[in-house]
Parts: sequence; structure tokens; C-alpha cells
Amino acid sequence: MNPPVVLDCLGQRCPLPVIALARRLPQLDVDGVVRVLADDPAAANDIPAWCRMRGHQYLGATTVDGSPAYDVRRAH
Repeated sequence: MNPPVVLDCLGQRCPLPVIALARRLPQLDVDGVVRVLADDPAAANDIPAWCRMRGHQYLGATTVDGSPAYDVRRAH
């Protein structure tokens, strides 16, 4: 599996991390993974909710260099 594409949205407030994800994800192949770095507390709810609404797979949250990160797989 290829490493995820990283979107650095640190310091951006809602809804900018979700907008960045929505713009970048279609550029990946199906099954491609995007890791969104986002320190806005709303991202913890917004990114999984966006994935459910758009039919993409939310892979979960992790921490990268002390920053929250959210992994999303393109489903279609």
C-alpha cells in the first residue's frame, strides 16, 4: 500500500480542513489515502461526518509529531 498523501491543515479553522480534503481526494486513485493534519477541534467530528455523507472510508485518527491527523480512503 502506498503511503498516504498528507494535507497540512494545521492552524486552519472549520470548514477549511474539510474543504481541502474534498478538493484533494478526487485527485487520488480509488483506494488512495489522504492524511489530514488538523488541529481544529471540530475536525474530529467534521471529517468522519463528511466521509459518511460522501461515501468515503474514514480510517481513524492518529497523531503525527504531536498533531492530530485523520486518515481517509477514497472509495469511488
